Amino acid sequence: MKRVSKPNFFHTLSRWFSLQFSLLAICLCCLIPSEVKAADNWKAGLAKTVITPETGVWLAGYGSKRTPDGKLHDIWMKALALKDNTGQRAVLITSDFQGVPKSMSDRVFAQTKNKYGLARKQIMFTFSHNHCGPRLGDDLYDYYPTTPQQDQLVAEYTDRMVDKTVEMIGQALANLSPARLQMGTGHTTFAVNRRNNREADIPNLLRSGKALVGPVDHSVPVMTVTRADGTLDAVLFGYACHPTTLSFTKVCGDYPGFAQVELEKNHPGVTAMFVNTCGGDQNPLPRRKVELCEKYGHMLAIAVEEVLKKPLEPISPGLKTAFEYVELPYLKVVTRADLETDTKSGSAIKKRWAARLLKKLDQGETFPTAYPYPIHAWRLGTEMLMIGMGAETVVDYSLRFKREFGPGTWVCGYADDMISYIPSKRVWLEGGYEGGSNLYEYGRPAYRWGPDTEDLISASVHKLVKQVDLKAD
Repeated sequence: MKRVSKPNFFHTLSRWFSLQFSLLAICLCCLIPSEVKAADNWKAGLAKTVITPETGVWLAGYGSKRTPDGKLHDIWMKALALKDNTGQRAVLITSDFQGVPKSMSDRVFAQTKNKYGLARKQIMFTFSHNHCGPRLGDDLYDYYPTTPQQDQLVAEYTDRMVDKTVEMIGQALANLSPARLQMGTGHTTFAVNRRNNREADIPNLLRSGKALVGPVDHSVPVMTVTRADGTLDAVLFGYACHPTTLSFTKVCGDYPGFAQVELEKNHPGVTAMFVNTCGGDQNPLPRRKVELCEKYGHMLAIAVEEVLKKPLEPISPGLKTAFEYVELPYLKVVTRADLETDTKSGSAIKKRWAARLLKKLDQGETFPTAYPYPIHAWRLGTEMLMIGMGAETVVDYSLRFKREFGPGTWVCGYADDMISYIPSKRVWLEGGYEGGSNLYEYGRPAYRWGPDTEDLISASVHKLVKQVDLKAD
């Protein structure tokens, strides 16, 4: 009969300790918050660059000659690169520019594709619409009483900004490292619907406690980038309001600039990034004083800080992007007779526009009947949907798409191309500045958009949102 040996005491003791350590490891894993364990499912990279002009490039907006004579603070361009656990990438650019024209952003997109392999749908180039930042390219060209010398300064500055943007995107991609993404929503109230409230009446209405009227979007969407060790690295936030508090000749980022400066001061090492979420018909009122600009920036920063104090919703892994141009028809393309009449207009802007377009006709050019309007849809996890729309979208678009697509929806205007005001159906029917016959100010070969503008944009947005549905994969 074969003798069975007894287990060695030390061997038994060793197995017992091994079991205990395994159980302890399992328990510790269970105690780690799920968002920390999921940190490796996202990678994020950040980069930024100063865009404060060093030459006499006029400040953009308001249609006048405004040569900068100093600054309140530097203005910036910033990039957030994202990569999910399947290797999908996207880059969001925020900037303190008044408007980035298609002639500039197209160069950035083309160079980025060649250098870094990013498709058009993977890059969104937003601008705050700040009116105390420099002119760029042919944006609002007829708006200004420009000179050949000023044209040269703007062209040189724009070339430098293209190079800086492409370089910054590369830096953000190179800086990709594990992170977790979270989001929340705040609230602040300084935006006023300028179509429904006369600016001169605002101070008395506020003092009397009377309610202001007209649609607004006072929400402050916030997304944070936190590293695996719990360090806050970036805060992306938005608000629907024109950055037109100031109209003087100092460089600054208006209220979004002050908000970003305050947040970065409160959180050393953090990159604060602002997007304008459909503020085309919204103004910071009252305005025209630096102290008011600082006040609104502080109000926005406080709204973000309140979000950071509360539990944030983790954004699960998964990134999907979609993009297309939708052709927005003009109501009527201008004729030679229209332009000849407009050369005698009392509006200096219209006269410059008419003379420039007449030269194009003399050179044999024909005018397009529609304009290619850029639209993005980005899905981050199942929790966040970002819709990016070109130019000066009115607040109706933000309210509509958030209602249709639910919580976690960000609707960003001022993306890729500073085309003109983009009216909703309501605003188009009402007319007025944002919905009426003012396309000549933006250099378009027409006075007004067609009546189906909102319907065409909405159909495109719904199509793109379906394309980025992660649940359909």
